[in-house]
Amino acid sequence: MRLTCSQKNLAAALVITSKAIATNNTLPVLGNVLLKAEGKKLFFTTTNLEIAIHYWIEADVKNEGEITIPSRLLTNYVNYLKDEKIDLTVEDGEVIIVKSSDSTTRIKGIPAAEFPPIPTVEKESEVVLSVSDFKNAINQVVFAASLNTTRPILSGVYFNVEKDTLKMVATDSYRLAEKTLHVKRASGEISCIIPARTLMEIAGVLDAGGEDNEITVVISKNQVLFVFGETQITSRLIDGQFPNYQQIIPTESKIKIDFNVHDLSMVLKRINIFAKENNNKIILRITKEGVVVTTDTTQYGGGEVVLAVETKGGEGEIALNSQYILDVLSNIGGNAVVFEVNEKTNPVVVKAIGKKDYTHIIMPLKV
Repeated sequence: MRLTCSQKNLAAALVITSKAIATNNTLPVLGNVLLKAEGKKLFFTTTNLEIAIHYWIEADVKNEGEITIPSRLLTNYVNYLKDEKIDLTVEDGEVIIVKSSDSTTRIKGIPAAEFPPIPTVEKESEVVLSVSDFKNAINQVVFAASLNTTRPILSGVYFNVEKDTLKMVATDSYRLAEKTLHVKRASGEISCIIPARTLMEIAGVLDAGGEDNEITVVISKNQVLFVFGETQITSRLIDGQFPNYQQIIPTESKIKIDFNVHDLSMVLKRINIFAKENNNKIILRITKEGVVVTTDTTQYGGGEVVLAVETKGGEGEIALNSQYILDVLSNIGGNAVVFEVNEKTNPVVVKAIGKKDYTHIIMPLKV
């Protein structure tokens, strides 16, 4: 393999593909990036056996070939090179020579034959989305997925497409987030569960990516493929049936409370200093004059804050996890929210005022 490429493009490709490199690899080759020169392009592939990222840049390819090189080492080295043309040459299939105007470096790699094969996604259905809408939707739902892998279904995000609408849903059984998106195009029926970790990586790649406006999501029986610009990300799907979540979303409420997102966030951060010692439990006492936010007294003390906010429907009291509230406030994408409350044993519904495409529910704690 012998080629010339831009240092800037090479560095960008290595950063994007590094997101599929696991920190603790049982196989050394999984810490490597597969470089493959073919035609007029240099292709990059990384995988942690759960997801795989493919990327390409334009290159002046003189001899085609392939090799795997330690991703972190190559990324760090290339970042210190000048923004100029870089020559890459492979010797004996195990060493790559990186040559710039003022340096020549040899880096040992592993033959490409040892790199694990990446599954091919046979298209059964696909949906095309706005990149910005999709990225925002990921941020609004993925944090509600479970971090516990004992129930794999809850560690994923449910995708369901009907006509021109996509619903993305995540829950850890203590909270639930549902986001509704308008799709640009869709073909075939889509109902699947995508690992939350995959979507987190995709959100990161979208942040680091170019100016593409569309992302195509291709679904097969047990794989999903995301395509945008020069990037392709492949991931497994989670097998199983997502819970019938709609039956737990309250359809009516007795009390509604309007909050300013910033004001409520600052109150919760203050109260959380003490609530952390009691599993983040806080109590909202709803009165006609506003809401009193308090926590049980811990070994460090306790606190009480009065919020003069608008309430409708009467008085009541409910205990919630303060961190769950902070999570949704930081991702809801609005300046004002409404809390819809029934009894103290019923879930609380949180919505952005003036928006109907996002619903978040939080299960109550014992008062």
